[in-house]
Amino acid sequence: MKLSILVPVYNEEDNLETLLNRLLPIQLDKEIVVVDDCSSDKTPEILQRFADRGIKMIRHENNQGKGAGIRTGLQYATGEYVIIQDADNELDPNDILRLFELVTSGKAQVVYGARNLGTQSLGNRLGNQMLTLATNLLFGIRITDMETCYKLVPTAAMRQFNLQSNSFDIEPEITAKIARAGYRIVELPIAYTPRTLHKKMRPLREGLRAIRVLIKYRFGN
Repeated sequence: MKLSILVPVYNEEDNLETLLNRLLPIQLDKEIVVVDDCSSDKTPEILQRFADRGIKMIRHENNQGKGAGIRTGLQYATGEYVIIQDADNELDPNDILRLFELVTSGKAQVVYGARNLGTQSLGNRLGNQMLTLATNLLFGIRITDMETCYKLVPTAAMRQFNLQSNSFDIEPEITAKIARAGYRIVELPIAYTPRTLHKKMRPLREGLRAIRVLIKYRFGN
């Protein structure tokens, strides 16, 4: 069974090379699909250093957002499963093996890597907990980390979801549509080191957007 690792990237010159060098040695049947969201730093140069390493590389001509990067990467995925990997090195790619083992062993169809939110700042932790609580209440599920990047989902299902979000609201959209489709989300604790500098997400703005998306897909299409 093959896994497609989707890596949306925007201006990650400080982290990208380290990330790719951590992803490449993972011992499983995989492909790495990097979507450069029109980076203006040295990200394209770094990607070129890996041009002969079997990584699929796609570049947006205009900056569109994380969700758009994921949707583009999904078009090029050839694995039976996909997982999202941010380029900020907050998560340990070695945990992907543990998540994928739950699928290959038949114990789960959808697996989330659950972060220890206690390591976040108070504001971010409360925001993430609030969004997860709202997700659980709206969709009748029980998870601890809706906003986690590590969402391991069947590729066919992700395509059937017809994802629409362009920004960070892709996370609640994916979870909402997984829940609506009746999949049980299995969580596994993962390593997590939150980035404190140069974060692209604006918590208040993205939090309000996430709530709107959750309500939209709970009561609409």
